[in-house]
Amino acid sequence: MTSSVLYIVPTPIGNMEDITIRAIDILNAVDLIVSEDTRQTQKLLNHYGIDKPQISYRDQNHHKAYPKILDALIKGSAVALVSDSGMPTISDPGFKLVSSLIEENIKIEALPGASAVTTAIAASGLPTDKFSFIGFLPRKETAAKKMLKTYGELDCTLIVFESPYRVLKTLTLIDEALQDRKICVAKELSKIHEAYFRGTVKDVLPQLTTSNLKGEFVILISKKGF
Repeated sequence: MTSSVLYIVPTPIGNMEDITIRAIDILNAVDLIVSEDTRQTQKLLNHYGIDKPQISYRDQNHHKAYPKILDALIKGSAVALVSDSGMPTISDPGFKLVSSLIEENIKIEALPGASAVTTAIAASGLPTDKFSFIGFLPRKETAAKKMLKTYGELDCTLIVFESPYRVLKTLTLIDEALQDRKICVAKELSKIHEAYFRGTVKDVLPQLTTSNLKGEFVILISKKGF
């Protein structure tokens, strides 16, 4: 354990057991844990019997939380950054924190661990040699279609995050923008109700409309011609 270091610590994306021994050791050893949602992180800490102070960090409170985190690091504290699930900074507000601390010459150390992106593509059946993660699509339909058409020209698999409230609409937009691409929809990765739906959008939509749409989704889209 080194002082004055921000450790980026991946947390489980569902199953509490999907955490490394090193991640548990780091969380036990640091002086402070920076969390997206302290209540969510507390569930993990309680599960592993870890008792450490937390500070909440989100885009909305950057200006308030950042000086406290920086001060702790400058004074020699070891700090862990976690997200609600998976690898911090990936489609996550922690990116801004890490970027700001790098400018202050604070040492950053990232631990390997759980990620919905790599978990989903590994089981998708779509090409894994090249892929592009584009996060959540824009809310506006025209902007979402434009992004899909732009990235759809790339010679790689595309990966999109989506909520249960928008997944059906997003799949329809994918079909309209890219037409008959093979897709894989991964639901509730590593959890009890984990499921994969594969085929074209037209194949997958009927399966989802008769399924429980609760939970988080990862949508993978094949490259052109696959």
